Amino acid sequence: MKKLTTFVAIVMSVLLFASCDKDEGKLPNIAFKTGATYISSDVTLSKDTTVLIGINASKSEDKDVLKTFDGSRSYDGAAAASFTSETLSGSNGDSYSKDVSITTRSQAGTENYTFTVVNKDGLKNTVSLTVTVN
Repeated sequence: MKKLTTFVAIVMSVLLFASCDKDEGKLPNIAFKTGATYISSDVTLSKDTTVLIGINASKSEDKDVLKTFDGSRSYDGAAAASFTSETLSGSNGDSYSKDVSITTRSQAGTENYTFTVVNKDGLKNTVSLTVTVN
């Protein structure tokens, strides 16, 4: 009887630990919107052209909600600077969508756009594209 009690206790312990939530550290999801009205990959455009970039982001684990969204831009390889930033909460913590209208500069060069989401655990994921202006 003592062996049976020990065996049951071991099985119960294993089941208890197996059922615990595990934090796997998955990056949040982020992707460009695609379609006729959006740019979603590297492109060459004329000076002073206005285009639309769309972003879809979502949590990848049930408890690791999205906390922040940031869009940054750099010109001709210089350091990037943030041009939009948001703290996410409520339903935006589960999934987030953003459309950003940009107008290219009035001079030739490159413009790099990077969009970043950060989840509750501090894990980041990014997408970026380069606009070549001629």
